[in-house]
Amino acid sequence: MINFTELYDKTIDNLFAFGTKFTSDREMIKDCIQDVFVKLYTKRGELESVINIESYLYVSLRNRINDEFRHNTHVCDNEINDNNVKPLFDSETYDMERIEEEQKKNNTLTEYVKCLSPRQQQIIKLYYIEQRKYDDICQIMGINYQSVRNLMHRSLLRLRFLAARNEAV
Repeated sequence: MINFTELYDKTIDNLFAFGTKFTSDREMIKDCIQDVFVKLYTKRGELESVINIESYLYVSLRNRINDEFRHNTHVCDNEINDNNVKPLFDSETYDMERIEEEQKKNNTLTEYVKCLSPRQQQIIKLYYIEQRKYDDICQIMGINYQSVRNLMHRSLLRLRFLAARNEAV
């Protein structure tokens, strides 16, 4: 049986951050998340076949937001929320010079990622920041496994190209 309070507490922040990929309307995201959990609760008896409930939540939220756009003519702005990006280092273990160097690298990488398409940004965030497996990414993004692999490959090639081009300058 699903512990809804624990599941909600565990996933709410990441679901909200995921919702910001589609819209900056914070209230709409909150409403959609609430709708997803209400639907999950009302259909809890039918969900025994769901293997990964978190992936189910992401897919349900994406579908719910898409439904809102279809019904309410909101504008999808694909705003990137960098608030959930984890730092690349533990500041207590490095001296100030090392921290500044790492911060510069982090800022450069963030700028490179901003040069990617929204879908490439999303796959990088899901895989590297949220540490999702390819199977979960397939469900979240609504594309097949090979498309996820191809998109990841193209994203990494683009990042390498941007890094090499800027090192040559």
